Amino acid sequence: MKTMELVQLDAVPVVVRTQYLPFFSRLGPYRQKHFEEIAYRDDEWYELWAHEASIAPVEIEPYFRFNKERAANGDTWKGLYRLAIEEPSYIKKVLREIEFKGPLEAKNLSDPQPREHTGWGPRSKGQLALNWLYRIGEVGIRRGPNFEKQFDLLDRIVPSRILNIATPTEHESLMNLLLRSAKAYGPATARDLIDYFRLPTKEAKQALEDLVENHQLEKVQVESWKQEAYISPEISIPESSNGCSLVSPFDPIVWNRKRLERLFDFQYKLEMYMPESKRRFGYYVLPLLVGDRFVGRFDIRNIRDESTLQIKASFSERKAETQDTAQKAYAELANLAQFLGAQEIRIDRKGNFSLQMKKASRPLRK
Repeated sequence: MKTMELVQLDAVPVVVRTQYLPFFSRLGPYRQKHFEEIAYRDDEWYELWAHEASIAPVEIEPYFRFNKERAANGDTWKGLYRLAIEEPSYIKKVLREIEFKGPLEAKNLSDPQPREHTGWGPRSKGQLALNWLYRIGEVGIRRGPNFEKQFDLLDRIVPSRILNIATPTEHESLMNLLLRSAKAYGPATARDLIDYFRLPTKEAKQALEDLVENHQLEKVQVESWKQEAYISPEISIPESSNGCSLVSPFDPIVWNRKRLERLFDFQYKLEMYMPESKRRFGYYVLPLLVGDRFVGRFDIRNIRDESTLQIKASFSERKAETQDTAQKAYAELANLAQFLGAQEIRIDRKGNFSLQMKKASRPLRK
C-alpha cells in the first residue's frame, strides 16, 4: 500500500472485488481476510474520496481535510450542501443516531425517509444525509460482509494520533499529495500527478511549480512524450523487470488510460459498460504485464458455485508471442485461481491466443 498510496474500490465481483487485485498483482496469492483486518478491524486504512471511492493509509487523512472544507463551504457536492442548508435538524438527528448506534447502514436509520426514484443513486434522504456527513468528515465508512456501507463516527475509525495532527493548509496538502503521486508513479506529467488523487487543477499546478523550486521534484523530458514530465529525486527506477502479473481494470498502473498508452503503447478500455455487440475483447478484461510490456489480455469470470475460473477469451497483443509467454500467462492464471479458491481453469476457444493458452494448460495442484 505504501508504494501505491491508495487503492480504488469497486463493488463489481466478476472476478473478485477490484480492491483485492492490486495486492495480488504485486504479491501473488494472499489471504483476502488480511485486507479486511487491516482496513476495517485494525483501522490502519480508511475509506476516502480521492481517485473515486478509495482506501488509503490513515496517515494521509490530514492532507484531505481541505476537500472536506470545500464541501462544507458548498464549493463541491452542491446537492448535498443544499440538503444540509435546507434540513439542518435532520442532519443533526442522523449524526446523533450514528453517534449512539453506529456503525449503521442507511436503511437501518430510525427515520430514513425513502425517496421515489429509479436507477443508481441514494434511495433515501437518510442516505443523502450520511453522504453529506461523510463528505465533510463527520463520519467514515466501514464495510459489512457483502461490501455494504456501514457509517460510523470518523473518530472511531481514524486514530486520535492522526486526527490530532494540526490541519495543513490547502497548499501544503497539495504539495504533499503531489509528492506521493510522484513516488507512486515515477516519471509523470502534471496532468498525471494531479489526476492520481483528483486534485483541483489550478491550485495543484502552482503547488507543482513550488515543488520544483524547492528541489522536491525535478522536471525531465521523456523520450516520445510531448509533455514535460516530473520525477522525484528520491525515486529508484529498476533497470529491468521480469515479473508476470494480471492487472485489475482499476489498478493505479492502468487507471489513467492516456498515461498507459504513452508508457506502454497499450490501448485499454473497460468494456463492461458497453453493449455486448460493441465489445472488442469482453466484459471484464484483465491485462497481462510481463516484464515491462503488456503482452495480452483475458476476459475472465469467476464461477463461484462451480469453483471454476473461466477464461472467456484470450488475446495476445502481438502475433509473435511465444509459447513461453503462454506458459507464463497460464502460471499467473493458476495463481489467480489459487487466490480465488477455484479448482479448475476453463479456457474457451475465443481470441487469438486461446489455442496457445490451451496448449499451456495443465491440471491445478489440489
